[in-house]
Amino acid sequence: MVRHHSGGFRWESVDVHPYKEDGTHFKSITRQTLFKGADGMPVEFRYFEIAEGGHSTLERHEHVHLVMIIRGSGQVLVGDRVTEIGTHDVVHVPPLTWHQFRATSGEELGFLCVVSTDRDRPQRPGPRELEELNANEPVASFIRV
Repeated sequence: MVRHHSGGFRWESVDVHPYKEDGTHFKSITRQTLFKGADGMPVEFRYFEIAEGGHSTLERHEHVHLVMIIRGSGQVLVGDRVTEIGTHDVVHVPPLTWHQFRATSGEELGFLCVVSTDRDRPQRPGPRELEELNANEPVASFIRV
């Protein structure tokens, strides 16, 4: 199978979907699934695009994420650290690590993400976890919940 790029950070015959459809808190983000696992390769390869001022859900999982920024710049929270990110940066999100991506630089933030096809549901922070996250000032001013 070949997925042909159709320009504008879109691929032919690949639908653009909302980031999530589970009622979680996020803003201005879309998802395209480019590969859903096959032939003994149990990974999903996805493209996410966050519009200027948008953000992903603050969450963690038991599975690993590997992300490569291919458009724009912004910031990411991984664990207890907020980091500037831009084109060609690679972000590794270890298991059970809080993470959130934001398009904070006045432009879109687009990234490719690889995850296992066999993965758990996202965990969102409860009151205790939010209290811990908010104890770190840079994290508190970054996160959106």
